[in-house]
Amino acid sequence: MPADPPSSPALRASDTDRDLVIEQLRAAVADGRLDPVEFDERLDAALTARTIDALAPLITDLIAVRGGDGTLTLPFAGTPAEPAAELLTIHERHGSVRREGRWTLPHRLALRTAWCDVMLDLTSAVRSAPELVIELQVRGGTVELVLAPGMVVDANELSVRHSSLGISRDAGDHTPETLHVRLVGRMRHGRLDTRWQEPRR
Repeated sequence: MPADPPSSPALRASDTDRDLVIEQLRAAVADGRLDPVEFDERLDAALTARTIDALAPLITDLIAVRGGDGTLTLPFAGTPAEPAAELLTIHERHGSVRREGRWTLPHRLALRTAWCDVMLDLTSAVRSAPELVIELQVRGGTVELVLAPGMVVDANELSVRHSSLGISRDAGDHTPETLHVRLVGRMRHGRLDTRWQEPRR
């Protein structure tokens, strides 16, 4: 009797796949399909999932779309995201810096700027971990963080002098936390603002 053919290996999940699932979960909380406890449980599972098979059950009851043959189609990325860097350092003097669109967040982002205008839009960024540490060594200029609902800002470790801050902890809409943004380091003679907006579709 011939041996059974070996089963196909499970398809590995990319950072983009995990991010898309988290966005679906966040939307389900916002419109009442999930309660906060269910969201927290599924979020933890999504962040640690290694394969598409592990991710699929987390959203099949939220966005399941069955084709003519009964198979389930999920909105996962066709290509893997760029790997997340442990540290991304941005150096700039007397210029401007903009990061927006779909970019992969590092685990730690270091801003080394002097008299610059910096805009970091995280709303459509691919999250590589539940926390992003932004280390500022900023002198002069402005820093603007554009955040999606569910992102929470902690500025308790940020030292400022001769600077102005317009920082809110969260969007104020009670969206469950999906990313903790921790601000550390120091700012001198500058301004830092946060604002929230829905990710662009």
